[in-house]
Amino acid sequence: MHIAILTFDGFNELDSLIALGILNRVKRPGWRVSIASPTLRVESMNGVILERHIDLSEASEANVVLIGSGMKTREVVADADLMSQLELDPTRQLIGAQCSGALLLASLGLLNGIPACTDLTTTPWVKEAGIEVLPQAFFAQHNIATAGGCLASQYLAAWVLTRLEGIEVAQEALHYVAPVSEKDDYVARAMANISPYIMGE
Repeated sequence: MHIAILTFDGFNELDSLIALGILNRVKRPGWRVSIASPTLRVESMNGVILERHIDLSEASEANVVLIGSGMKTREVVADADLMSQLELDPTRQLIGAQCSGALLLASLGLLNGIPACTDLTTTPWVKEAGIEVLPQAFFAQHNIATAGGCLASQYLAAWVLTRLEGIEVAQEALHYVAPVSEKDDYVARAMANISPYIMGE
């Protein structure tokens, strides 16, 4: 099982790395979580430099693709050469977007008829793309999910884990990262956010 987290220059560390940390709590043969970028190195909005694991073409073949957000997302969407490297398909992949990552989904035509969650800064741009923005932290329809707010990345990770490995695995991963003395409440709140979009999938 291969999960790719798309990460571009100007990325928000919380979006890419919280999901990476939670998803890597699963220890299964063949389970792999990768940072995918168009260049060998990307620099975050706060100057953190990451070396990619895979390029965008390999990410397009992953079982799951999560799209992180960042300060330069609109530049990414405007780069036709870069966008042409992304071949995402919700009939064979779980696809999630964090905050401004919803702009990439909209640009790729993957949000047609599907509302999205995003951050407050990105909301007007997503609306300009013709997408309804929901005033909530998480929403999923079939194999596409979006989350709004940096710390909502935990919901994307939990959705992926629940879809792939079941509710107990997702709960265990969240329990591990949750603050001491708050673990049960933390897990319950997170699962309450994604549960309406799991039943019947």
